[in-house]
Amino acid sequence: MATSSRLQNVVPRPGFSALHRLRRKRRGQRAKDPLDELLLKTLSSQRAMEERFLQLEERRFQREAEAEERRLQLEQRRLELEREHEFRMFGVFAQMLSILRHSHGGAACPPPPAPAAVPRGLDFNLLLAEVIGMGGGGGDDLQGARARPLSQRRVDLHGFCSPRDFQRSPYLSARGNLASLFCGSTEEGYKAYHADKYDEDKNPNGIINFGTSENKLCFDLMSKRLTQTDMNLMEPPLLQYPDWKGHMFLREEVARFLTYYCKAPTPLKAENVIVLNGCGSLFSALATVLCDPGEAVLIATPFYSGITQSVFLYGNVKLVYAYLDSKVTGSSTRPFQLTVDKLEAALQDAQAEGVCVRALILLNPQNPLGDIYSLSELRDYLEFAKRHELHVIVDEIYMLSVFDDSATFHSVLGMDRLPDPQRTHVMWGITKDFAVSGIRFGTLYTENQDVANAVASLCYFHGVCGPVQHKVAQLLRDREWINQVYLRANRARLKAAHSYVTEELRALGVPFLDRSAGFFVWIDFRKYLRRGTFEEELLLWRRFLDNKVLLSCGKAFECGEPGWFRIIFADQTHRLQLGMQRIRRVLEERERELLAQEERRQQPRQSEQEGRADSTEEVAVVSGQQERGGAGLGELIGLLQQQLRSSDWLRKGSAERFAREAPETCEVFSKLLGKQ
Repeated sequence: MATSSRLQNVVPRPGFSALHRLRRKRRGQRAKDPLDELLLKTLSSQRAMEERFLQLEERRFQREAEAEERRLQLEQRRLELEREHEFRMFGVFAQMLSILRHSHGGAACPPPPAPAAVPRGLDFNLLLAEVIGMGGGGGDDLQGARARPLSQRRVDLHGFCSPRDFQRSPYLSARGNLASLFCGSTEEGYKAYHADKYDEDKNPNGIINFGTSENKLCFDLMSKRLTQTDMNLMEPPLLQYPDWKGHMFLREEVARFLTYYCKAPTPLKAENVIVLNGCGSLFSALATVLCDPGEAVLIATPFYSGITQSVFLYGNVKLVYAYLDSKVTGSSTRPFQLTVDKLEAALQDAQAEGVCVRALILLNPQNPLGDIYSLSELRDYLEFAKRHELHVIVDEIYMLSVFDDSATFHSVLGMDRLPDPQRTHVMWGITKDFAVSGIRFGTLYTENQDVANAVASLCYFHGVCGPVQHKVAQLLRDREWINQVYLRANRARLKAAHSYVTEELRALGVPFLDRSAGFFVWIDFRKYLRRGTFEEELLLWRRFLDNKVLLSCGKAFECGEPGWFRIIFADQTHRLQLGMQRIRRVLEERERELLAQEERRQQPRQSEQEGRADSTEEVAVVSGQQERGGAGLGELIGLLQQQLRSSDWLRKGSAERFAREAPETCEVFSKLLGKQ
């Protein structure tokens, strides 16, 4: 049986090979069939045609998309140019109405219409358009600044912008573009100074910096104290993350220090102390936690311009100004005096425009004026804030820089009773009082734990490194050295430097505010301006810079009166002497130029020619025509007509929209044009 099975496996079954050969024959016949080959070629050609068609369609759609994108870009650019042109035209018109209002007592012409308030989200395009249309403001005096709508004053970018040369970057956000736009005389001066610093040995013809508020009188004392052995400690806790409010040993020392020097009636608590890297960071943090974007804080002008960058640029919080002036009127007893009436007026103006004001900023001693507020004044300001439920941010960073024994500084923390302790927040730092502006250290004292915790959450971005915290604690702890060595020498040197600068100013016949605190003198250079405009102030500022001395002009502090300057006197004697010589040279040259100009004005023919030439200047200088009254009004209207005829502004719907939004102003405008 086994043999039979093997035979069956070896011998094929009958008929199998014939069937296999038949199938192979049929497959060969089908492969060689011409119909099959033709069908295969047809299908391949069809598929190739379909792929080609799809490629052509994709290219067509791509070209259409690119063309549409280019069209949208061109349309967007056209709209931007139209908007810029529209606001330039409106700027000319607004300044014309301002001239008429001053010429006719304000009865004939209504004020310029206020632009729409900036929305809570801070629309960059609207803000930029407002800057281009209204940011010039070069001829505004204090009266003109108050006459402008609050929304216009609030987005003026505080005189720092240069919108004419501004190019929006496609690589930046709206906030980034706004930050790059936020530049002007301050940045220009510092850039020039850092490129050409004065050095008595290496660069004696360099720029002397009287613009940065630094105490350069006590470097010898501070460098010696900060290099002593007790300052040099490097333990593991100092190299690790601390409590974001600051190491407790430092906060306890700050509380004891402020209790002593602020004359607090009861010991201050370390739990209410927060430490950040400078008071600028404190302003940013407080603005962020106290205000929503688009809300505002109230501040009196002139004021330290760094607050603008900290509050407005960084925190998207607006500034509402209470303008102070040099005239002593009403209840005022000194120039640029802050009163509750001025705060009330500014707050009411803001509320009338729907602006939510959440806080009041007080600088004591005041920068750049040097004023020290009395206890009664402080109490009045705090009571005003309590009535309106405003937080009060008190910056006392110059509290130990009072150099005259006849002047007494009163800290808010030294008051027996605060009207609203939960809304009162006090700032101080070592930067000014201890002549160490390079060490970024600021501290906040607040009894409101909600505010303290919110600010502490931002300390992650603004912390102070551990070794610096140790040095500051050691410095504040050394009460004997502070009282017996440092403060005595610092006050004596500040007083001597202040006396030298003020005596030089008296010899020149230049008015100034004689105050007893800070590092600065507020100087009146108005008589050296050809016209009372901020353009003239900037020209004088550049004249000083060209003569290698850097000052700060009043516009940088939002002063409402052109011609005021701040000079820093806390410098070494040889630099003060050389700097004042350069200032004297500029003022003497300027005085000779003004005398020559006055002589030319006495000649009628040349005076008329100068009047015609002035009427063709840039739009930003148009407000300077106010000095000549209505004499150049016809020429100004003619200039406006010429610009309107040379553009398509009236055909783009702007005139119709303007008439619809401001019918009274448009009617006055039409009458003015109809007279020509």
